[in-house]
Amino acid sequence: MGPIRGMTPVRPVLDTNVLLSALLFHSGALSWLRAAWRSGALRPLASRETAAELVRVLAYPQFALDAGERCDLLDDYLPFCETVPVPDPPPAVPECRDPSARPFLELALAGRADALVAGDADLLTLADVFPVPILPPADFRRRLSRGEEAER
Repeated sequence: MGPIRGMTPVRPVLDTNVLLSALLFHSGALSWLRAAWRSGALRPLASRETAAELVRVLAYPQFALDAGERCDLLDDYLPFCETVPVPDPPPAVPECRDPSARPFLELALAGRADALVAGDADLLTLADVFPVPILPPADFRRRLSRGEEAER
């Protein structure tokens, strides 16, 4: 899924659940995302808050990652991202049951994302009321393969 010459990469927000799957499981169901951002087909959006969340979660004991491994994973993602400053005050977003999901919604609006790709059920429940498409990874992949995002 390489970029088509002259086409702008798709600019999604990837929630932490999706990112962890793509980063930690090299031959897992979401490994295609990593290949897509490496090839330039995707240019994920990141903000200070979403990057800090990723750093924090990678340090969870259940992942058993040492500092070097965490840095390697961050180096395999962050350089491929477009950094988006979220204004203060941030854009108004719908109420979400999980307050840690709020920065992803704010980033999607501030960055004018093509989609918010979520594995988080709290985010997915907002799909009908949020102006940016909120999609599970499989739906996002189908849209990419049909070229819908590139036409926006």
